Amino acid sequence: MELKKYFEIIHLAEKLKNTTRHCVTSAGRTESVAEHSWRAALMAYFLKDEFPKADINKVILMCIFHDMGEAFTGDIPTFEKNKNDEKNENEILYDWINSLPRNYSQELKELFDEMNEQQTVEAKIYKAIDKTEAVIQHNESPISSWLELEYELQKNYGKENCEFSEYMKNFRSQILDDTNKKIQEGK
Repeated sequence: MELKKYFEIIHLAEKLKNTTRHCVTSAGRTESVAEHSWRAALMAYFLKDEFPKADINKVILMCIFHDMGEAFTGDIPTFEKNKNDEKNENEILYDWINSLPRNYSQELKELFDEMNEQQTVEAKIYKAIDKTEAVIQHNESPISSWLELEYELQKNYGKENCEFSEYMKNFRSQILDDTNKKIQEGK
């Protein structure tokens, strides 16, 4: 890859360090998109024993790249994001992917298509991780940072994405226990 293009990609990725999410950390600091993606990739790695037939390296790539479009659009919280926002982000993202050298462009287009279609076990694992990481982060954040609507959202967000696997259903159930405990302690 030409160095000019390489550094263009690296500088774009740096924007994800500065693009904040709705979540805050346990210390009360606003979380970045990069931090969310990093922990999602870490979560994927440590699920490899639970999904021995899955290509966990592909899941890790999905977790690393899944919010790349937010380098262009910023993060829009799930309870505010609409179909037009999703369409706009996807269009900008695919334009960026198409600007990459052919081998990278093809690989990332296939990866994003697979994530969007949600048919493979890898795509399902990634999506479950993406959703549950956000719930875990909220459980770790000070409850004073929660919006009123998040009390219910925390109980249900990502639940349907975990239904494909008994392990992930149990995983989401444990997160729900943590949510309920957090809410009880916050009263």
